[in-house]
Amino acid sequence: MKIGLLIILILALGVVSLAQEAPETVKPFLAEIAAKARTAEETEKPVITGSDGWLFFAPELRSMSAGQFWGENAAKVCQATKAENADPLPAILDFKAQLDKAGISLLLVPVPAKGTIYPDKLSTLITVEPGKVPPRSDIYVQEFITKLKDEGVSVLDLTPGFLQHRNDPEGTVYCQQDTHWSGRACVLAADMIHQQYRTANWLRDLPVQTYATETRPVTITGDLWIMRGDDKAEKESLPLTFVGVRDGEALTPIVADKSSPILLLGDSHNLVFYGGGDMLAQGAGLADQLALRFGFPLDVVAVRGSGATPARLNLLRRGDNLAGKKLVIWCFTVREFTESVQGWKPITIIRP
Repeated sequence: MKIGLLIILILALGVVSLAQEAPETVKPFLAEIAAKARTAEETEKPVITGSDGWLFFAPELRSMSAGQFWGENAAKVCQATKAENADPLPAILDFKAQLDKAGISLLLVPVPAKGTIYPDKLSTLITVEPGKVPPRSDIYVQEFITKLKDEGVSVLDLTPGFLQHRNDPEGTVYCQQDTHWSGRACVLAADMIHQQYRTANWLRDLPVQTYATETRPVTITGDLWIMRGDDKAEKESLPLTFVGVRDGEALTPIVADKSSPILLLGDSHNLVFYGGGDMLAQGAGLADQLALRFGFPLDVVAVRGSGATPARLNLLRRGDNLAGKKLVIWCFTVREFTESVQGWKPITIIRP
């Protein structure tokens, strides 16, 4: 009995280790944003105004402060309508197992919360000296990434790089008035993904193409700007790097290719600056930046809603068993871990 209690105590200590080691400013910061999220929910105002014109999405703040979101605690903190689909871990491991059996690599790319990268724009509890980076407040996401890696899942942790480059002269890594990352973030993420796979054996004999680029400022109508309901507020302008085929002075965007060996799967972070229309621009998104680096178009299956279950359902509807794929990049906001109403249902994508 004593041995059993000791094991339970050790496991419990392991679960809270990062929370205990976090800087003292992080705990009150998480408590403050949890309160802000609750107030926003009660008043039905999803937009939280930070400093220097930064806007934040209330469900993202709730997710940041929800606590451990996998295992037995998942059903307590996650928004999934069915408790059996609350835990993201089984669905991710199931998808990985299917890809492993088919000889396809999986790279999980959780997009950090804006408040994790710019906590000083959200709260006065965290101040950042010039040339320094804020402390990591995503303690539970860090623990989950460690858990995934222990289970053999390849995960790209974007947070250290985003913190390092959050105030680069080339632009911030998040939009101030939109829930999505910026064009600068798409460039950084593409660099990190390409660096990880640029020497893969299956790339060696593939034909490649050289694309042209041009960077220019673009004024956007951000979703948070719209949700705030103040049409007199000045709109944000940010630099975007467009990628395409040069045709005279015009730059023709790259068209997705279903036969590509690389599939980009997930939520609207894969569509912003790529899909045009309400996705703010075309030709400057993550898929475009990856095509520039790999030298060929990607296959893209992304949705404006949840990148958890709906994105995989869209993949299932294609019915192609991912034929010809070598790499699946599953990219979605970390908010999906707790805020997806559909949850994380295991889906058999590759059928006999």
